[in-house]
Amino acid sequence: MKKITILGSTGSIGKQALEIVKENPDLFQIQGLTCHSNIELLEKQIQAFHPKYVCVMDHKAADELKTRLSKNIIVMKGLNGLIRISTESKCDILLTAVVGSVGLLPTYEAVKRGIDIALANKETLVTAGQIIMKEAKKSGSKILPVDSEHSAIFQCLQGNDISSVEKLILTASGGSFLKTPIDALKTVTPEDALKHPNWEMGKKITIDSATMMNKGLEVIEARWLFDIPPSQIEVVIHPESIIHSMVQYKDSSVMSQMGLPDMKLPIFYALNYPKRLRTDYKRLDLTKISQLNFLKPDLEKFKALALAYKSIEIGHTMPVVLNTANEIYVQKFLDNEIEFLDIAKYVEKEMEKHDIIKNPTIGEIIMIENEMKKRLI
Repeated sequence: MKKITILGSTGSIGKQALEIVKENPDLFQIQGLTCHSNIELLEKQIQAFHPKYVCVMDHKAADELKTRLSKNIIVMKGLNGLIRISTESKCDILLTAVVGSVGLLPTYEAVKRGIDIALANKETLVTAGQIIMKEAKKSGSKILPVDSEHSAIFQCLQGNDISSVEKLILTASGGSFLKTPIDALKTVTPEDALKHPNWEMGKKITIDSATMMNKGLEVIEARWLFDIPPSQIEVVIHPESIIHSMVQYKDSSVMSQMGLPDMKLPIFYALNYPKRLRTDYKRLDLTKISQLNFLKPDLEKFKALALAYKSIEIGHTMPVVLNTANEIYVQKFLDNEIEFLDIAKYVEKEMEKHDIIKNPTIGEIIMIENEMKKRLI
């Protein structure tokens, strides 16, 4: 039985992970759960899964929750609490499903202690991939990808060496606006952007899918996760979301991982790795699908993807600026403060005026994030 702590248990990935735990009570035990401020849902999760540790980022909400719970449950709060629950909850695997840069420090501290990570927080490797992977190698911590694309590549690499790979092929659905002309994107609303054709995800990642920044962040994440240069990472739009990603080897063969769009499968795989266990998930029937389509992304329309490639080619602290600016401007779009096309435009402006710090420390990465948020929010 694996003991699991979930950072972000009230979000989309966290809730699906808890469904998996509920369906497999003989396989998993919940040690810790966290949320930002949704203590109503967190309290229900606590009653269902009986964790020993909980953390709420919002201090006031944490104090309120503490009055409702048994004294046997340890309630932590804020970023320090998130770090503590990641390192002190005695878990076998830490599922990092929080959104944004808040996931960096808890993941970093857990990795240093050799705790295995089921990684659903892109920002950790986007902003500090070189540091995280170096620490993981040193401590023996396994970084197991939860994103469907990285999980697919991870599965396709099993039994093969990265030196035999010619390129990684990340597939993208194309998001909410695949068929929308670029001129029409000037007037789209947050409600329009949140109508993803294939996946049920949180708001931020759904907007990132619509701009294709999500795929750009995945390129950066794949660069560090699989230790391969960005020039060997290709993005292909695949509207059906059946092939979740591919690996092309030097002998010209291509291996793909396929399945219906269901995030529970990569979550289940990461939590059970290296075992493959039976599920009752719906099976793929290719005869019903009949055809699969593939398109090259339009980098003028999906400018965010081009910016992500540019940021990782420059390296050092540029991906930190890309990620932080995107996080801020996506929220401004959701709040109806800017237009959809403004997201990439303003991200590019932040990148243009950034003075790069070479080989940054975790402290310098956090400093850049904090300074940007103070200036732009």
